[in-house]
Amino acid sequence: MLKYPPNNRGAGMVHKSRLSLSLFAIATALWLGIVLVPAPALADRIDGFWCRAAKQLMIEGPRIVTPGGKDMQGDYDRHAFRYVVPAGEPDAGAEVSMTLLNEDLVQLVFSTRPNDTQDWQRCTGRIS
Repeated sequence: MLKYPPNNRGAGMVHKSRLSLSLFAIATALWLGIVLVPAPALADRIDGFWCRAAKQLMIEGPRIVTPGGKDMQGDYDRHAFRYVVPAGEPDAGAEVSMTLLNEDLVQLVFSTRPNDTQDWQRCTGRIS
């Protein structure tokens, strides 16, 4: 009579099942990590609407709408912006350097008044 080796098929199935379960758990954890990690918001950028007293300005990439309403281009960086004040606005010809201090505060420095900084707040309501 021929004797066959014992059937280890069941043991292999348990091992494969545990491996599949482990891979599923790892994949799920990675997916949740990606989904639940907060993405950088626009608040981490200088882009947006900024207000100070009755003045307002808007930055969108290299585009700026100045407090005087002039739509123009400037030098853009994710956390900074620089432009020259256009003719017809106060401080015309001065270079304005803007630096994002935190998500709701940007500081302006005029080349004509380097010691007189201005703090602008991110606008909370819609501006026109």
